[in-house]
Amino acid sequence: MYERKKLAEIQDSLKQWEETTLQKTSAALPERRTTFVTTSSEPIQRLYTPLDVSELDYLRDLGHPGEYPFTRGIHATLHRSRLWTMRMFAGFGTAEETNARFKYLLDQGQTGLSIAFDLPTLMGYDTDAPEALGEFGKCGVAVSSLKDMEILLEGIPLDKVSTSMTINSPASILWAMYIAAAEKQGVRPKQLRGTIQNDILKEFIAQKEYIFPPEPSMRLVVDTMEYGAKHVPQWNTISISGYHIREAGATAAQELAFTLADGMEYVRWGIARGMDVDEFAPRLSFFFNAHNDFFEEIAKYRAARRIWAREMRETFGARNPRSWLLRFHTQTAGVSLTAQQPEINVVRVAIQALAAVLGGTQSLHTNSLDEALALPSEQAVTIALRTQQIIAEESGVTNTVDPLGGSFFVEAQTDRIERQAYDYFRRIEALGGVIPAIEKGFFQSEIADAAYRYQREIDSGERKIVGVNAYVEDKPVTIPILEMDPHGYDRHIARLNEVRRTRDNARVGQALDRLRIACQGTENTMPYILDAVRAYATLGEMIGVMKEAFGVYEEPTWI
Repeated sequence: MYERKKLAEIQDSLKQWEETTLQKTSAALPERRTTFVTTSSEPIQRLYTPLDVSELDYLRDLGHPGEYPFTRGIHATLHRSRLWTMRMFAGFGTAEETNARFKYLLDQGQTGLSIAFDLPTLMGYDTDAPEALGEFGKCGVAVSSLKDMEILLEGIPLDKVSTSMTINSPASILWAMYIAAAEKQGVRPKQLRGTIQNDILKEFIAQKEYIFPPEPSMRLVVDTMEYGAKHVPQWNTISISGYHIREAGATAAQELAFTLADGMEYVRWGIARGMDVDEFAPRLSFFFNAHNDFFEEIAKYRAARRIWAREMRETFGARNPRSWLLRFHTQTAGVSLTAQQPEINVVRVAIQALAAVLGGTQSLHTNSLDEALALPSEQAVTIALRTQQIIAEESGVTNTVDPLGGSFFVEAQTDRIERQAYDYFRRIEALGGVIPAIEKGFFQSEIADAAYRYQREIDSGERKIVGVNAYVEDKPVTIPILEMDPHGYDRHIARLNEVRRTRDNARVGQALDRLRIACQGTENTMPYILDAVRAYATLGEMIGVMKEAFGVYEEPTWI
């Protein structure tokens, strides 16, 4: 270790040299910027030394991967012993079309499923509802009843493949459909592995796909936590998502802080239900964005692990070391992809994916090059999957664990993001907690300000986006675009009508009545949702019952 006095002398010398060099550079190259910032507009020094890290003896205290507080990773061997799950997000049109895409991806080497649902499904509508008109299958697959889920998963061994479902307000219903479809395959709930996103706080903050007010929405989340701990023990009942917060325009520090604040709020609600923290915390997982700034993203993941481990052990008193582990899925930044020169999105995705891998992700989705134009074509999604496979098999980055650990720059950025996160925690607490902060528009305002600042930097030319405001080409787009079955909507509606005609409607009515009573009371709703699903009640029918009991949320207007 350097002595602090000697380091200070070196740093002063470097500062004087840098000032002289910058003056010369500015004179010789006036068009080249002399200040540098991250994607989050945080200033970056030219050089980092141990003095830029919080603790001078940080190399001694940094520890090893697999050791508390897990800055260097939650596993001692990480990708040396097991690669991350390659889980490509997929869904479009009908259940049949998406099922075919799932099978194609599994044949190409994908190791886990990730289901994208269309907007009517995300908002709890049946496909033939007036509110769903024109939105069938456009951003994911349409699932209106258990029958659709059965077809979606047909021929897929659910006892061997883990599945992630990006669904929030209706998460308990879609999860129940998955459980019931697995039962029909002969797979017991205890054998199932996967994740439902089920992160309703993030919906109020950023994505806005909420249905019910915050309190009953949180009750449904805790119902799944409680039910999963007892009956589906290998399932992650929440994937606490920073991805959509970042896509809405947040900075890296905001993404981290708001996501972890949400996670701690779910822990509080689980404890308030009467559950022991170690009963459910090991099955909490996270979902982060991988944006363009390579080192900032890696630092974000490192800070996330450290903060979560500390808070779970010291604030919430978790005794099981598995409760301290922040396990996360990563998706590359959809918002960073451009419709202009879409072929070069392959490069953006590769850089982002590499940051996720070096940051220690356990699961990864790589976006396709055409996603600024349409849902991914088969060719584009194959390239996206191959990007992960090249990183895994050819780059060498999986040969050692945390190769960037100890970098003065990476550790300084980790410390900086951690400090900013705790500053946000204090501000949220001062507002009364997460839900009061949502109701006061705090998160929404912070994200909007960051998004405006970022866009202003692009518009002014201060921030360069290749193909958009730098190295622009005036050429037509020639890549192939996905074409969906033009008769898919009619086929889906015909199946939905057949379900309604052939099911035992008396049984459906009774199941919906019992669900209504459960929602109006205090019982766990999951058993009643499962009964309704097994009777082939539709998504819209179940959500309708819940709306009667819980009401519908309307976001306040802030001026």
